[in-house]
Amino acid sequence: MDSELIQSLSKYVDLSKELISAIEESTMIRRYKKGTILLKEGHYCNECYFILKGCIRAYCLKDGEEITTEFYTEDQVVLLSIYGKQIESSITLECSEDTIVSFGTPEFEKVMYQKYPILVTFNSAMAEILMAQYQDTHTEFKLTSPEERYLNLIKTRPDLIQRVPLHQIASYLGMKPETLSRIRRRIVTRKNES
Repeated sequence: MDSELIQSLSKYVDLSKELISAIEESTMIRRYKKGTILLKEGHYCNECYFILKGCIRAYCLKDGEEITTEFYTEDQVVLLSIYGKQIESSITLECSEDTIVSFGTPEFEKVMYQKYPILVTFNSAMAEILMAQYQDTHTEFKLTSPEERYLNLIKTRPDLIQRVPLHQIASYLGMKPETLSRIRRRIVTRKNES
């Protein structure tokens, strides 16, 4: 799994031999079954994850309804803003599939940062990438219609349609399942008329 992690991370930043060595030494791997709750609303977030295989869904409860806020899949980092802070989470993290992750904790990271200062630079670069991705997603959500959001999801993350239930996709896109069904029918009708 270390080689998979190195290959995934090298897509984002150049990895020196020293950095590869530090990552290999600091890698901790876990396997989770589908349905495992990694973080429950109301608890502290003391772990972050890099997904090697599988899917993790982030959601919160509003008026008893689950609102999906994100899906994390292979080569993505699950790092909440409250990570390592004594702040209760408003988010629940659940494995949507059997999942394999490399994980970290604030305590372990502190030790590794002292031993390998280059990891601080690496994590800063990864944080910048994550922030840019988040801003792009947020901007797109604000500026597009529900149908445009769905079409963009099909274009950018087509695997999600096969991997998670459509009612969760609808929630993620900010619509009711019935609205998503109408959009999907309209798209099929247009394709058939072409």
